[in-house]
Amino acid sequence: MELHDVWFVLIAVLWTGYFFLEGFDFGVGVLTKLLARDRAEKRVLINTIGPVWDGNEVWLLTAGGATFAAFPEWYATLFSGFYLPLLVILLCLIIRGVAFEYRVKRPEERWQRNWETAIFWTSLLPAFLWGVAFGNIVRGVEIDRNLEYVGTFWDLLNPYALLGGLVTLTLFTFHGTVFTALKTVGEIRERARTLALRVGLVTAVLALVFLLWTQVHSGDGKSLVALVVAVAALVTALVANQAGREGWSFALSGVTIVAAVAMLFLTLFPNVMPSTLDADWSLTVTNASSSPYTLKIMTWLAAIATPLVLLYQGWTYWVFRKRIGTQHLADAAH
Repeated sequence: MELHDVWFVLIAVLWTGYFFLEGFDFGVGVLTKLLARDRAEKRVLINTIGPVWDGNEVWLLTAGGATFAAFPEWYATLFSGFYLPLLVILLCLIIRGVAFEYRVKRPEERWQRNWETAIFWTSLLPAFLWGVAFGNIVRGVEIDRNLEYVGTFWDLLNPYALLGGLVTLTLFTFHGTVFTALKTVGEIRERARTLALRVGLVTAVLALVFLLWTQVHSGDGKSLVALVVAVAALVTALVANQAGREGWSFALSGVTIVAAVAMLFLTLFPNVMPSTLDADWSLTVTNASSSPYTLKIMTWLAAIATPLVLLYQGWTYWVFRKRIGTQHLADAAH
């Protein structure tokens, strides 16, 4: 296997890790409006992801940096062609981080309510837009002979990509709901399990249509296996949720995300951004990659740094593994 193939796989792993981890905290952010009934329950939801949300975003930074270094042509075409939606995502992530930190700086109800509203919208919009972006990457966009995107913003809002956005939004919300059931106690835990069933059924329908569409468009035998795993894991996650096995339900919803993202990258390879104008103008792992020397240096650095990052993040989740409820909140309003 060539180094550019190895880095395609590594970037796929980074995006998979990002969607697995950031997916549930996007989902929890959405649940601050859908599940929480009062200020105390909103605080519980936010506290479930408080220690880990910023660590989850490291996966996005690493995926973006790895794409820039390993596949500069892919990075340039992607970030110039998808400039507006990616800018919206970036602004949402900035505001979201500020909202987490500033929400508790003042005790006034209006102040905290406004920041909680910001958390909701800045969780919902990226969850939707990431699906739109990856839908377009897999479907293909208008790339000319110079390997540059020549379409418009409105070309990105096609039915396939919009369906992909709905799938990521509902899937991340489901992932966040089962995470909430896993991390909380009391009434909010029971309502999270009930909501997980409703959201999960909607997710299953949308995901099945989207993945079948993807398989028909550009799938093969390997992507079909990933499709079957994704659907089976989602259905089993719903069964585990109904049985009160929150740990299994969360793990299986994670498997759904992993298998679905794996399917998208399997259908994409060896392209990184297909051209809908001419297949010969597509960006591939060969014509979009850096030099072999650059990829070799990156591989050594990744081999050293990646285990350390994984150990630290795993330790963080272990330290903050206990369930919480309204009874664990401090008496102070901030």
